[in-house]
Amino acid sequence: MKLRTVVAALALVAGGTTLAAEPPAAPSATPVKRPTLKSCNKEATAKQLSGKPREQFVRDCTAGKTRSGAPPAAH
Repeated sequence: MKLRTVVAALALVAGGTTLAAEPPAAPSATPVKRPTLKSCNKEATAKQLSGKPREQFVRDCTAGKTRSGAPPAAH
């Protein structure tokens, strides 16, 4: 009975080290870099936006829906 326990424990340890030795999977594609809130706020300030238009612009900007230099979409 003790021999089975020892063999089972060794099998678990050997299997665990095999899994731990595998390198992590590399990402398949470069993630899309979205603008930060700070950069979107700077851009909104440069465009002299305030109130609801500013809020909408910053929301769209941080979501990656606007392009630099393009006016914010009117909804």
